[in-house]
Amino acid sequence: MNPIKKFLFEVQAITNLLWRSIKGLSKSPRYFKEIVTQIDQIGVGSIGIVVLNGFFTGGVLILQAYPTLEYYGAQSNAGQGVATSLIRELGPVLTALMVAGRVGSAISAELGSMVVSQQIDAMRALGTSPVRKLVTPRIIALIVALPLLTISADMFGLIGGGLVAKQLHGLDPKVYIQSVRAGVQISDLIGGLIKPLTFGLIIALVSCYKGLSTTGGTVGVGRSTTNAVVLASINIIIADFFLSKILQSLFKSTMF
Repeated sequence: MNPIKKFLFEVQAITNLLWRSIKGLSKSPRYFKEIVTQIDQIGVGSIGIVVLNGFFTGGVLILQAYPTLEYYGAQSNAGQGVATSLIRELGPVLTALMVAGRVGSAISAELGSMVVSQQIDAMRALGTSPVRKLVTPRIIALIVALPLLTISADMFGLIGGGLVAKQLHGLDPKVYIQSVRAGVQISDLIGGLIKPLTFGLIIALVSCYKGLSTTGGTVGVGRSTTNAVVLASINIIIADFFLSKILQSLFKSTMF
């Protein structure tokens, strides 16, 4: 198939999947138990790796930037640089990429296995909608969990930056905290939450679509899993650029 036609076909299929998921919310059953289960598996299951990633990201930001700031006599602004970088950009993007690798692959593999083992066909034969049962809870769970995970990554990133600044460079924690407060604006917080909401939707839709479109038996499951992670990661990076531009225009800020 022509690459352009294939791309348009996939966009159409993913859009249709989203519409069917939204439409299914107006009907019962709504599978609240499944939604809670998915939030637990996605959110609680990912908190460790996300916190670790955020902590060392904040630490390495200070490690790399502090000598330059000290050279120009601006080391008191170290916290502002870490807060701005994490909340606007690195926190949402790195968290989304970590979740795409951990959760996106799991969703695609799980749904793909159900397809090749004909469990999806059995659900349809019993009158159960696979979209409402399997897709909608995962979309809701990712939209809820990813912003919370991003907030955790941001907080521990700031903690990591503060510890590195104190232990390695002797910066007064009070100066660091004051700099963080001065660097964080309401527009940064809003943008830092809009991005993970969008990224969560992207991860859920791409992973579910790739899983449900699995063909070729068990080999196809592995192929779908790989494609889901790669496609979700690429779309996160692309979406980040356009979201940053939109937020920059809305808030008249210099960087998002």
